[in-house]
Amino acid sequence: MTAPTATAPERRRPAGRVRTPLLYTIASVGLLLMAAPFLWMALSAFKTKKDLTASPPVWIPSEWTLSNFSELLDQLDMPRYFMNSLLVAMLVTVCNLLFCSMLGYALAKLDFTGRSQVFGIVLAALMVPGNLMILPLYVLMNGLGLIDSYAGLVLPFAAGAFGVFLMRQFMQSVPDELLEAARIDGAGEWYIFWRIVLPLVKPALATLTIFTFLGSWNNFIWPLIATNDPDKYTLPVALATFANDPNRTVGGGNGMLMAGSLLVVLPVLVVFAVLQRHFTQGIATAGLK
Repeated sequence: MTAPTATAPERRRPAGRVRTPLLYTIASVGLLLMAAPFLWMALSAFKTKKDLTASPPVWIPSEWTLSNFSELLDQLDMPRYFMNSLLVAMLVTVCNLLFCSMLGYALAKLDFTGRSQVFGIVLAALMVPGNLMILPLYVLMNGLGLIDSYAGLVLPFAAGAFGVFLMRQFMQSVPDELLEAARIDGAGEWYIFWRIVLPLVKPALATLTIFTFLGSWNNFIWPLIATNDPDKYTLPVALATFANDPNRTVGGGNGMLMAGSLLVVLPVLVVFAVLQRHFTQGIATAGLK
């Protein structure tokens, strides 16, 4: 009698045992490399001037301090800049959620003349680099008298091609039979949009919220160009202006920059932590749309 041969799963099992720890190791190394700058920034925000200028550099502060935050608040009007950034980011996010979802619903579920052409314009807009639009936007906003105003910071980004495309793709997965049944029962398009379609695309709304809020909160070029009044500065512009201030000291100034950068990152982390369940669900199902 011949000895029984090993099955294919049994032959592949040793390779799998080696491959899994290797993949975890590679992923862990990649995670550390990506998180290292953030960890350095977060730890440096609590370092003393001695630790900030130490050679070789030290990761863990020898003495934890909040002086960088207090000095930053003394030298910069951080509450005003924080509220400017928060106001602009929230208005941009709300406008995108409203307008992008409305246009996405129209492109996905309504039959009207020129629908394909409108969607083609959206796809074409996705291919245009954002930096190319800065000059036309500035000329337009200046002609409307909106430079150095909150409206001038919000209106150019009140709707985006990416948001329209995202919402259109997700809304296509909503069954047409469900909408037809609602129309037969007498429901209007607004009712169908607000009460039926939007609750079914919560993952897409959460994904759009995170991307839009993150992009608006970290936006630097446009607020720098469109604002001349320091009272209208957002946090990135205010920190960049402070970084180029020749009067700040090297050690203490860097510590205050790290503290300010940490304050810039925290709201984004809060938004992601609140919406991460819907966000991951939206990413996981994106390939099915």
